[in-house]
Amino acid sequence: MKRLWELDAARGLMLVLMTITHVPSRLTDPVGQPFGFVSAAEGFVLLSAFVSGLVYSRIGYTQGVAVMRRAFWRRALKIYFIQAALLLFLFTVITGVGLQLDQPAVKEMVKYYLAHPHDALTFSLLLVYQPALLDILPMYILFMLASPWVIAFAMRHGWQWPMALSATWWAASQFGTTEWLYGVTRGVLHLPVPYGETGSFDTFAWQFLWFVGMWLGASRNAPDAQPFVFPKWLLGLAVAVAGGCFAWRHFGPTGQAPFGDDAGLNLLFDKWHLGPLRLLNLAALCIVAIRFGPPLLHRLPRPRWLEDMGSASLPVFCAHLVAVFVVVSLTGGGYAALPYGADLWVLGGVFVGLYAVARAVLRWEGGGDGGKKARPPAPHGQPVADAG
Repeated sequence: MKRLWELDAARGLMLVLMTITHVPSRLTDPVGQPFGFVSAAEGFVLLSAFVSGLVYSRIGYTQGVAVMRRAFWRRALKIYFIQAALLLFLFTVITGVGLQLDQPAVKEMVKYYLAHPHDALTFSLLLVYQPALLDILPMYILFMLASPWVIAFAMRHGWQWPMALSATWWAASQFGTTEWLYGVTRGVLHLPVPYGETGSFDTFAWQFLWFVGMWLGASRNAPDAQPFVFPKWLLGLAVAVAGGCFAWRHFGPTGQAPFGDDAGLNLLFDKWHLGPLRLLNLAALCIVAIRFGPPLLHRLPRPRWLEDMGSASLPVFCAHLVAVFVVVSLTGGGYAALPYGADLWVLGGVFVGLYAVARAVLRWEGGGDGGKKARPPAPHGQPVADAG
């Protein structure tokens, strides 16, 4: 049964864009938020949620909710151990190199760990303390733990109530509810970690994006699933919004800050809290991509290298974090720290390494055939994909 190679290629593209954004170079700012006021992180989370909803709901329909729940938990446990390994790598190797070379960027990244090493280690393993760039996987773990209960409920009663509750949580997060709840919890449990060290992503806001993706993916396994079709007026509006935000981002006078120095208005496009206008921009991009993406992709050469990276998205994502940590510890993390031209050599070396990781993982998982083994057919004629 054929794979959803378009989704693999899209995830691979998101990984490429995130790598360029995170590896400090002169390309970081121009490539940041490349499609408007939406970053690769939103695309990566939404695609991962879609694939998870597609794959795990299929397990629920064909093998039962208990099997689906165990599959989610195994995945969450795997991600947890990966997060722990990355934390230990950061606290030992990267911190040691950064201190030896006196790199301010590394010291800033692990400042809480340097000040409170025992608390930092303990609460990082409890997913409370989240250093920079290590705040995405904890979100995935929490979402993976919650997802089987949501899907099981939706299989019996529909998605209306789960999505209404998720949207309510997102709306509440726009008014600082997440920080307030953490403050209450911190006071009750006497947590030593300040809110500013719990990661940049507002979990209550980003859960909405995750469960929208899960809902859309799970809907593909429904017996009466229909292709996504949009009325002409909605498609026209989406094209206008996506095109306008793209022009505003790349040709406007304020760059990545839509309203310049106006912090209040910029919150409408805020990444960490998923501001309402950012969600509007993302929704418009999704509609445009669903309508025009597949025909365009099938007219272009098939991007096998992006497919491979997207197929092994979790290992490649983790390898990109290791690469970013190494580059920051050696160069100091400045966007113009290296001479002209050296940026391209560094990025080129990173991408060679990431692709090597993808190929090695696919070969390992595929038993030596590059991960292209045939897979069992999905229900109702739907193709399958990995939930990685």
